Amino acid sequence: QVQLVESGGGLVQPGGSLRLSCAASGRIFSINYMGWYRRAPGKQRELVASITSGGSTNYVDAVRGRFTISRDNAKNTVYLQMNSLKSEDTAVYYCKIISGGTYTAYWGQGTQVTVSS
Repeated sequence: QVQLVESGGGLVQPGGSLRLSCAASGRIFSINYMGWYRRAPGKQRELVASITSGGSTNYVDAVRGRFTISRDNAKNTVYLQMNSLKSEDTAVYYCKIISGGTYTAYWGQGTQVTVSS
């Protein structure tokens, strides 16, 4: 069984920064894909950023240049550094991983990010 534990969400003023973390534990030996998604009120969940095992990254246009995704393979952890936050970044953020070998997808429980003055 694999568990994902997210942390780092909260309330921040526009222009501020937050760093999200997502740590995977349990019966997982390698991680192929790691990504961050978000669901804003009244909208569908969307991909924010992703990173492959080789380090290739991808960002949605709305966050490119403001957000940075990174991973620590030794800790099975993925991070999302969010700078210059805007009110439209307010959402529940979820991490997703895809394991190597079986290519099974796992989701975190979600962490709330609220950008407001």
